[in-house]
This record gives sequence, structure tokens and C-alpha cells, in this order.
Amino acid sequence: MSKVALLAGSTGLIGNQLLELLLADPNYSKVIALSRTPLPISNPKLENIVLEVEQLEKHAELTADDVFCCLGTTMKQAGSKAAFRKVDFDYPLQLAKILKSNGAQQFLLVSALGANNNSSIFYNQVKGEIEEAIKLIGFKALHIFRPSLLLGSRKEQRSGEDAAKVFYKIFGFLIPKKYQGIESIKVARAMQAIARKEFVGVFVYESSALQGY
Repeated sequence: MSKVALLAGSTGLIGNQLLELLLADPNYSKVIALSRTPLPISNPKLENIVLEVEQLEKHAELTADDVFCCLGTTMKQAGSKAAFRKVDFDYPLQLAKILKSNGAQQFLLVSALGANNNSSIFYNQVKGEIEEAIKLIGFKALHIFRPSLLLGSRKEQRSGEDAAKVFYKIFGFLIPKKYQGIESIKVARAMQAIARKEFVGVFVYESSALQGY
């Protein structure tokens, strides 16, 4: 049975690669991609909805079977804790509520290694809070992916991440597997593969478990 997938964050490092995988996946007859600007690709299965994330509430008609949420930013990009929280908590939660109310069965969320709603680190705390909030919505299946530092080529520069990537190339073999950086394509492949299994329940995948994809 062919299904409809919805992808939020389709221009990000994971989202961009995941979009290509979903468009090539015969399990999906349509892929709805949300983006702030028109996507530079054309595919008969693709429906590109251009919107600012703060306009989500105006799109209460969105429907899909599987929802892939790759929304995320950094404190530097956001500029403040409040702005960061909007992108990494408010918008994913709003997206989950809209799609669940319209019949979505699966929600696949990109979180982060170290996510914990009780963490003293603001970034990890917010990531943990969004995980807990979406658990309460009641999807048939909720899959939470917690990658470590993402390795890959971003369109925008993130100086801190770039420095960390250089460090990993030199000293990565000394770092425990749990904390090693992970290629973004592996996370994208894991999300696609796990969505096809149609599990029931809440599942959390730490970065080390995603390295095999």
C-alpha cells in the first residue's frame, strides 16, 4: 500500500538527503516537503509547500501517513533562547499536533545525543522536552533519532561544527563509539528504513545504533 510522507526541514543536512530517499521509495506515492523557499528539484511525487514555520497554524489541512521532522537550528543561528525554542520545540510540536489530528500514524523526530528534559544544558533540555511532549500526542509509532555531531556538507557554515569535524578526522579513533560523529546520510537512511517497518510504540535510537545504516 502506497502512503503519503510529509517532511519538515527538507533543506537541512539530513532533510535534504532524506527527501531524495523518500522520492525514490516505492512505499510512498506522494512526498510533501515543507520549505521556506521553493525546492530546486522536480519530481512527479513531490508536493512542495512553501511557508515560514511560524505559518504552520494556517495549514491545519496538512495530512500524511508518516511525518519526518528534521527541524532544528543552533543557538548562534537563532540568536536567543526564545528563538531557539520556537524552532526546536514549538514548531515540531505544532506540526505533530496538526498531523496527528488529521490521521498521521507515524512521527519520526530528529533529536540529539544527550537529549534530556532535566539537563542543565539548555540545548539538551529543549531536545528532551520536545521528545516528551510528542510522546504525549499518541502516535501509533514515534521514532526518536539522537545523532551525535553530524558529518556532511551543509549549505550554510557552522564554524563550531566545522572545527569539530576537523578534530574528528584527526582524533576520531580515540572517541568512544557512542560519541563519534555520524554521516548525515546514515541518519536519513535509518529514518527511511525504520518507517517502513511499521512498528507500534515509542522507540529511541542513539547515535551508535545508527552507524550501521
